[in-house]
Amino acid sequence: MKINTVISAFFASILFFSCSQKEKPLTILVKNTLDQERSFETISLTKELLIVDSLTNLGVKDVATDKLLVTQLIDNDGDGIMDELIFQPLLSPKSEKKFEIISISEANRPESKDYCYSRFVPERTDDYAWENDRVAFRMFGPTAQKMVEDGVAGGTLSSGVDAWLKKVDYPIINNWYKKETETDGTYHEDTGEGLDDFHVGNSRGVGGLAIKKDSTYYFSKNYTRWRTITTGPIRTSFYLEIADWDASGNTIKESKIVSLDRGNNFSKFKVELEGSEEVYAGLTLHEKDGKVSGSKNKGWVSYWQPHGDSELGTGIIANSNYFKGFEIYNVEENDLNNAYAQLKVKNHKVIYYAGFGWKKRGRFNNQKEWENHLSQFADKLRSPMMVSVINTVR
Repeated sequence: MKINTVISAFFASILFFSCSQKEKPLTILVKNTLDQERSFETISLTKELLIVDSLTNLGVKDVATDKLLVTQLIDNDGDGIMDELIFQPLLSPKSEKKFEIISISEANRPESKDYCYSRFVPERTDDYAWENDRVAFRMFGPTAQKMVEDGVAGGTLSSGVDAWLKKVDYPIINNWYKKETETDGTYHEDTGEGLDDFHVGNSRGVGGLAIKKDSTYYFSKNYTRWRTITTGPIRTSFYLEIADWDASGNTIKESKIVSLDRGNNFSKFKVELEGSEEVYAGLTLHEKDGKVSGSKNKGWVSYWQPHGDSELGTGIIANSNYFKGFEIYNVEENDLNNAYAQLKVKNHKVIYYAGFGWKKRGRFNNQKEWENHLSQFADKLRSPMMVSVINTVR
């Protein structure tokens, strides 16, 4: 009897230990080291970080509030396997928070509007357009380029980044293109949601690239291939490929992944490039009636200008690993006038952020507020939120 009792107690202890282990949640700690609130910054969780076989059925819960957070799964390479689980926590200045990684069904995943959206637009030649709840952009494809080269009206030959000035949080891309292509209306007039009155032409627009040789800037033509990676509540991203192009006898190979997260005014450009050890990302100066400013230490360049019956700020930001400085190119031909961020290419890669703030949108009322935002964004780039994995029992 004593032997059976001992054996029973032994197996009971093993079962209790095993159940305790299963109930122990996987917890991550997110830490904000800056003396400013962190919001609308995206945390990326991978299988390697979490040491799991799959991200598909995972969710994120705030330990303090016991609430599930909005998340988004992303398959970056199109192989059908999710590579990232992203979410956007809210952290007070110099604080930390714990989040549990839990199993969740798709039916129980918190619902959210798809604020971040992008798509290829064949009904308007072949634009590629993207947006979030604050800003919208587009670039131009090979059909638009060929129309210009063949003398056909309506084409666009430009590798500059066009800005769409939206006033509303909800997506407008589909509505605006429908208005332009299927009705008597036009997205060049503001009927309450904003408008496209930003001229890009052959300028760099908001973040288009150039290669500088001696005192001349060389540009690529339009993108040639595209692939949508993801759209969702937190992020949209896509791939663009550029045909090989010439910069004063140097062959440039270029492709890029562009992403835009919810609550951000800046698109992230992750560029793969061969043929040059540095590049220049530009901001068009339009009528040259605005003010160029910048900070080499913090890594940004800005242009604040009058724009129609309002004002507009554009900017480029990069981490110190890439940012070398900024300069102004000023000639008689307006589309060639740009403020440039000079960027290092490291291991055939360069990463920078480009975007804008429209006074009518209501977040930036003057040049100082816009420049403060650029500086704060740069601070966050230099001091990203720290993520570590811990295991605790609640």
